[in-house]
Amino acid sequence: MKNLIWILILAALGMVACSRSVSYYDDVIAHAETVVSEDPDSALSMLEVIDPTELSVDSLKAKYHYLMASAHEMQGHVMLADSMIRYSVDYYKDRDLPRAIKSATLLALYKLWSGDGRTAIKQLDSLSNLANVPDSLMIYPLVKRAYWGLKVSNSENNRKSIRRLLSIDKDSASQNLYKYWLYVDYLYNGDNDSALVVLNELIDKAINDKASSKQFSYEYEKIGVLEEMDRYDESLLLTDKFLEKAPENSIKHYIHLWRSLALFNMGKMDMAIHELGKADSCASVISDAEKGYYNSFAYVLYTVFDFQKTGKLKLIRMAQINNIQKDNLLRSLSIQRESEQNALEIENKRLILKAKNERQTAMTVIIVLAGFLISGILSWYALNRKRKAIEKEEQVEALQKMVDELTPSASPSSGQESLRRAMLQQLGIIKMVAETPTEQNREMLRKISSIDSDTKGALVNWNNVFEIIDNLYAGFYSCLHQRYGDLLTDREKQIIVLMMAGFSTKEISVITAQTTATIYVRKSSVRKKLGLPEKEDIVAFLHREVSV
Repeated sequence: MKNLIWILILAALGMVACSRSVSYYDDVIAHAETVVSEDPDSALSMLEVIDPTELSVDSLKAKYHYLMASAHEMQGHVMLADSMIRYSVDYYKDRDLPRAIKSATLLALYKLWSGDGRTAIKQLDSLSNLANVPDSLMIYPLVKRAYWGLKVSNSENNRKSIRRLLSIDKDSASQNLYKYWLYVDYLYNGDNDSALVVLNELIDKAINDKASSKQFSYEYEKIGVLEEMDRYDESLLLTDKFLEKAPENSIKHYIHLWRSLALFNMGKMDMAIHELGKADSCASVISDAEKGYYNSFAYVLYTVFDFQKTGKLKLIRMAQINNIQKDNLLRSLSIQRESEQNALEIENKRLILKAKNERQTAMTVIIVLAGFLISGILSWYALNRKRKAIEKEEQVEALQKMVDELTPSASPSSGQESLRRAMLQQLGIIKMVAETPTEQNREMLRKISSIDSDTKGALVNWNNVFEIIDNLYAGFYSCLHQRYGDLLTDREKQIIVLMMAGFSTKEISVITAQTTATIYVRKSSVRKKLGLPEKEDIVAFLHREVSV
């Protein structure tokens, strides 16, 4: 019995040990949240030890997917595995405005990575137009709207988002970035004059801040703007400045490329071809990846130059570039499909693992519950046996006490003693065999109970007892039967006459072969039937009511 209980306890502890606590997940996710903005790699490492299928608390589940998507976005990773950010959006919608705004933005970015750019931009526009939202919360969605809008959209909303960022986010570094985006938006939409104004502002700011690298980048951008505005002389002067300042073989190939384009547009074909040759020479030492990008511009000029010379348009060079770009696109699509497939496989594995864990947990719970049920039944059986053994010992003690009080040599001095002696004459042999409850003695008891057919299987001949009671107590039993015979049961009458004869509760339980608990219950039943209060003496009452 004890071994079974210990086994069940160990099984329960094992089940608890196999499943991590809510507090464990809460600590890991909270720690990841503290570092995600500064060190998204570390945050991801912490979160990857968690199986999201084990997160049963909604708040932890929402925060987990929110942090995973945030870390992926900060790293610039493909977000195809972050479809569950929808759960965070639904959870935070009416609970946490800052996280609701950011979760909705991350969901839009997930859609962008999934190829649904139009829906993503519309969602970012909707976020940007929310009312009663603090400006500080709008910066994040507006930044993503402006950045991705330049890549996938040419709508007026791009410029609107950028200008709003310039008005609400006063951070100096951010202001420079937003102005650069504004310049790009003007340029892509053909507003070259506005583009040049913004670009000159950026150059002046870089000069004032003594940011030479930014000044270099902005002035390089200016070459292209000047050529778009047909201001070729200014463009050539700027390229001459760059050829003097540029590090050896850094961007010289592009500088010569811009010079070639300007000279061609000025009608100086030979000089343009010569500059393009210089560009190719400088490009001979750059990486293959960089050379592919350079050739996408250079081959256009070669095609135009050939047409100018021969009057024929040949697309071999352009076809070569297009094929390279097509290969790059196909590789990108292949990587995207592979990422999507990996994300689906990971999700399927998680679902399978979750189902397996749930089945194991259910089986463990069933086994533990069955064990506790069996343990309870065994405990009840053992306690019941113990209780019966105690009752049997009490009955034997009560019988022994009666035997000791009335020895064979003693002569009855009262009616009660006469009745007790008569009872003992019937019960003496019963006590003897009851003290050793072997199968043989049990058979003897069965035989004793069937000797006199008048007893109807009982250990005492109650007709004799009732007759003795009537003789000793002036017809008490006859009067009791006449007055309450229809109200009281036979068992209750037996208990009453024994109480009348002075027998204790334990002695009555021995004589009637019932437990003491049953005797107490029957006494309570008698009180209710006779209308007696709990503390009033039954015998005293019946003395008054039944006396003749």
